[in-house]
Amino acid sequence: MTRSTDTIQTGPGLAAASDVELGGRLRLAITRTARRLRQEAGTDLSPSQVAALATIECHGPLAPSEVAERERIRRPTATRVLARLVEAGLVERIPDPADRRAKLVRATARGSEVYATAREAIADIEREWTARLGATKMRELRELLQELNERVAARDAEA
Repeated sequence: MTRSTDTIQTGPGLAAASDVELGGRLRLAITRTARRLRQEAGTDLSPSQVAALATIECHGPLAPSEVAERERIRRPTATRVLARLVEAGLVERIPDPADRRAKLVRATARGSEVYATAREAIADIEREWTARLGATKMRELRELLQELNERVAARDAEA
């Protein structure tokens, strides 16, 4: 097992040690934050399910393919995520007014409540981070995350 103090070989096709360390630290921060969000929001939804619910709440009703596209996941993955959200009563399938054979998904009242609770939990976490890091570092963090998201989206669009 590689520890942060271990030397990691680099070369063609291998990530630099600092990249591996950064990736591990980022993954750890995301995992811990997602866990805390689930605890504070009182839900057992996965990060993918929360993200899909947010997308549907903010942009819906949407076709399942639109959810997949916005979330940058494959259609079969979106189908599984949506099935779990439907099963939990957080989204519902409705006829597409433009094509009665097709279905759209939209948030239920319960889904909107869960989303609002999750947003409150996120705001609480951000306030805590701001208190610990300071307003300047939080602004920088937001800007860096925005830039990272934009670059990942651009790379995904090219693929």
